[in-house]
Amino acid sequence: MESAASRTAMFAAVSRGLYRLETAGPWVLDDVLALVFVGPVWQELRERFDPLFPDPIRREARAAVCTRSRYAEDRLVAGGFTQYVILGAGLDSFAWRRPDLLGALTVFEVDHPASQAWKLERVGELGLPLSGSQVFVPVDFEVGSVRDALGPAGFDWARPTLFCWTGVAPYLTAPAIESTLRTIAGAAPGSEVVFSYLAEDAALDDAGIEYARIYTPIAAAVGEPLQPGWSVSEIERLISRCGLKVVDHPTRADLEQRYFAGRTDGLRPYTFETLVTARVI
Repeated sequence: MESAASRTAMFAAVSRGLYRLETAGPWVLDDVLALVFVGPVWQELRERFDPLFPDPIRREARAAVCTRSRYAEDRLVAGGFTQYVILGAGLDSFAWRRPDLLGALTVFEVDHPASQAWKLERVGELGLPLSGSQVFVPVDFEVGSVRDALGPAGFDWARPTLFCWTGVAPYLTAPAIESTLRTIAGAAPGSEVVFSYLAEDAALDDAGIEYARIYTPIAAAVGEPLQPGWSVSEIERLISRCGLKVVDHPTRADLEQRYFAGRTDGLRPYTFETLVTARVI
């Protein structure tokens, strides 16, 4: 949407917050600020959209939104990076949830100008502290250059960096995805990008197909239509063509084992999006 905060970013934040409220621990992600960021409208969004999704599908979707954030943050900590670039940051609350990592780590939040302005307004209204380790970078992925925006913001292309790009590519055209991956490939060797992409129809289970059937018109109605999905081989060829190397491409079974093992409620992430990590070589 051109002149307002991203509605899909709000949907993601509501999912993170309601996952915490409605799911028994242990939580794959504990985002205590998600609903606070959205504000009272989160209740209206839940009342409007929850009835559209059968309960099992809704639970899988919320688990997946939290899993993708946890997965990226695990890669960040494991890699010992000193720069963290969140592309399409939306209402991500990482800098406030993990103050223990700030200082040695600089966090660059990159997002559409309208969405970022709305978030910063909320930060001010809530009285949340801002750190010198947080840098806000406005850019429109479809028309602007991430490279051109990051440079003036103080980003150091010579330092290994983790780029987090989850929940964004499903709404972008193939050329926009390729352009951003090529930009990331210009970062320091050892840098990584964690991103999620829309899976092709053939990769969806019955719940994933039903989620897509319900969610696709919702995204289109708020002005953020989904783009065609990708097969595993297609996305890996694109990654390679852009000068990056796939280092982790977890299946849903992999994610279940990592983050949901031992649960008695059968909770697992949906098949709608797939996560992948690629490295600058």
